[in-house]
Amino acid sequence: MNFKSPLKKVITMIVWCALGGTGLALLIAAINTKNSSTCRGIEVEINGGSKPFFLNKREVTASLESQGLLTDLHNKKIASFDLLKMEMVLRKSSWVKDAQLYFDNNQVLKVRITERQPAARIFTVTGNSFLIDSAGVQMALPVKNVFRLPIFTGYPNERFGLRRDSAVSQQIRELAAFFNGNVFWSNQIQEINIRSGNFFMTPLLGDQIIEFGDGNDYEAKFHRLFVFYKSVITQTGFEKYSTIKLGYGNQVIATRGKGVISRADSIQAHKNVMEMIRMAREMTADTIRQREMKPLERNIITEQNLQSYDFPEEADSVTGANRNNKNKQ
Repeated sequence: MNFKSPLKKVITMIVWCALGGTGLALLIAAINTKNSSTCRGIEVEINGGSKPFFLNKREVTASLESQGLLTDLHNKKIASFDLLKMEMVLRKSSWVKDAQLYFDNNQVLKVRITERQPAARIFTVTGNSFLIDSAGVQMALPVKNVFRLPIFTGYPNERFGLRRDSAVSQQIRELAAFFNGNVFWSNQIQEINIRSGNFFMTPLLGDQIIEFGDGNDYEAKFHRLFVFYKSVITQTGFEKYSTIKLGYGNQVIATRGKGVISRADSIQAHKNVMEMIRMAREMTADTIRQREMKPLERNIITEQNLQSYDFPEEADSVTGANRNNKNKQ
């Protein structure tokens, strides 16, 4: 009978258990040594070293000090720090998305803050205002910082994303993401007013109101509006129409205004459009993402292709303005 094989297995098991026990003992000893050490300082990092949106390092430490969690920092043993409680205190801020605290091998307390990135500013029907991030989390307005964001007015509630307004809230989030990813329209649309679940937009260029309808099919609607700008507005000027309606199927319905469009107004409208395109070209390189858009027809230039605009030259615009004035006489 061969006893060597079972004996060899037993010896191997004993050796591995001994090694495991030794390693565990060393780990426990290292942890005890570290916990008995005193804190040698604190290091705060916000957004991975990128520029903070809301907080600075002093405000982070002050929030912990106000709760008595950073008293006598350099004489305090590591084991006495309640890191979980400190993280919970920091996460109470509506501007903080995540907070991670730990001690490194040099006994320095590392505080890592990730802020929420604002996506839109909301004004309620009562006049109150707040920010939301891309996930729809409501944030307080900062005192010092000013953000260039899509502005929505007429929101029906003081809290964002309530169940009874979930459809409108979701459409606001989607439209905000579209504007933040599209340089052309983020420059052109200045304000979006909410009325009974529909959106009414105020443009930078032109006095007309854009009746957008609800937030469904928003990419296709903006594409139709762009085609209308390209084919009609650049010939007539922005002031010819008082309203542009996009909420009816695949149509663009424009209502003529009562005013007379002068040659100077038409030329200036053309210059304004070209300046907006120039700015959009320069800013496109810094845009984080661009949504792909399905064209309504082949070979249609869209607002996503900022290098391929073919708006008429200024001379053509002048000719068009003269033609319009003659027709009105």
